[in-house]
Amino acid sequence: MSTDETTGRADVWVPPWWEPPLAGTEVEHLLGALGRLRATFRWKAGGLDEAGLRHRLSPSTLSLGGLLLHLAAAEDYYLLTKLRGIELEEPWASMGSDGSNDWEFTHADTMSAADLYAAYDEAVERADERIEAAIAEGGLDLVAHVDDGNGNHPRLRRLLFDMLEEYGRHTGHADLLREAVDGLVGEDPPDGWAP
Repeated sequence: MSTDETTGRADVWVPPWWEPPLAGTEVEHLLGALGRLRATFRWKAGGLDEAGLRHRLSPSTLSLGGLLLHLAAAEDYYLLTKLRGIELEEPWASMGSDGSNDWEFTHADTMSAADLYAAYDEAVERADERIEAAIAEGGLDLVAHVDDGNGNHPRLRRLLFDMLEEYGRHTGHADLLREAVDGLVGEDPPDGWAP
């Protein structure tokens, strides 16, 4: 916090849109944490051309483009297939999904940067709408379609925590990949950043 020289008063810190609440409900904290990880990941992957999105650190096959497409597919998979029991169809079939695990990591190399960013941003937008509808329907205790093979079904809360774990893992990967591409480092997007 700084002091305004004209008034002598301390400036009030206004948190950026991705900052989770300091004091909120369980839903607000969970969605705030997910929103912050999404924003940090998107910032780390943002503003690159195809070469930057395809850059890899040997011996890994991960790329920022592959992570963008993977997390986009994960958004739909968690909130359509796992939550509702709806198989992934479009836009994934048109992109070449063959139903195998991790197809998106190699397929991303065939896509333009604009198409990768659009796939990710649109998936997050769909996911936000699905989360809002699921919370309105049954809150964090809404029973998911998927089960553990023994008839035990997770709740929406568990699926959202699983999404946090997925983002946490891959945002760490994105940190390393982005630094190798152009030296960008940092924990949070800069003030005023937007995808």
